Amino acid sequence: MNLPLLSQPPTCGESELWCQAVYDWTQNAWLAGYADLLIAKPLQILLVLVIAFVVRWLLHRMINRLTQGNGKPPKLLAPLRERRGDSLTSELLTERRRQRAKTIGSVLKSLVSFVIYGLAAIYVLQVLGVQIAPVLASAGVLGVAVAFGAQNLVRDFLSGMFMMVEDQYGVGDSVDLGEAVGSVEAVGLRVTTLRDINGTVWYVRNGEILRVGNSSQGFAVAVVDFPISHSSDVEKAIEVAGKVATDATEREPLSKDVLEPPQMLGVDQITADTVTLRLTVKVRPGRQWAVQRRLRVEIKRAYDDSAIEPPYPHGRPLPPSTVSTTS
Repeated sequence: MNLPLLSQPPTCGESELWCQAVYDWTQNAWLAGYADLLIAKPLQILLVLVIAFVVRWLLHRMINRLTQGNGKPPKLLAPLRERRGDSLTSELLTERRRQRAKTIGSVLKSLVSFVIYGLAAIYVLQVLGVQIAPVLASAGVLGVAVAFGAQNLVRDFLSGMFMMVEDQYGVGDSVDLGEAVGSVEAVGLRVTTLRDINGTVWYVRNGEILRVGNSSQGFAVAVVDFPISHSSDVEKAIEVAGKVATDATEREPLSKDVLEPPQMLGVDQITADTVTLRLTVKVRPGRQWAVQRRLRVEIKRAYDDSAIEPPYPHGRPLPPSTVSTTS
């Protein structure tokens, strides 16, 4: 019978302390002999998981504090370069910084979770007596296979990360990404979302973006071309356009967008039908198109008042050779 074995001292292995404690408590040699497997190792595993969870929670909390500005620029972006400065409206600038900090913070939190839980899993396997070397080798081979199969996805994520860190563009910027041109609505690690002038929303994979033309960084230049006829006084047309542009940019609403006085470049192109004059104005980022439209209206009105004819004046009589005659 097994009853006499209950009073025999247990055969303890490595965990002699737990073994003796269980035997003293239960007076069961069999249960005390498996104390290491039933009590010591589960407690070690539980302790490892608790420590991993607490460390992860603390690091995630720290990252959240760095990525949440609470009305101020996030601390995480303090050492990074901000290319737009105060040229954006406060709403767009806040959204731009929020998305940028949120995306970088998401990557950091994912990386922290992967490292902490990975180390915890390795330690748990060691506690259970599993050989780590074959497992790591198999995981390495599997990781290479997955990385090779998902190389486009990895490229998208890496490209998105570099775009975020370098601040190549952000929410509210007017950009040319090659196949799509428009205003950026969202920037993610894998996909950039922008809306073109027709209202179409484009989703562009970050890994497919080979070049970025950003019209919203630093400053922009409003280029205004206006054609006149060969019979018009070119010097007078240049003088009138320069004066009108200077007066218009010193008044509301253009004065808020113009950074420097207009520059009258003079004759830019001559064709068989037209003489094209060019004028440029340095303006705030993203405001070049509004300034161009307003200056065209002002210069057109001034040319009408000064009798400076366009290339094809409306209502000009046809040449005599084109007038039909009747006998």
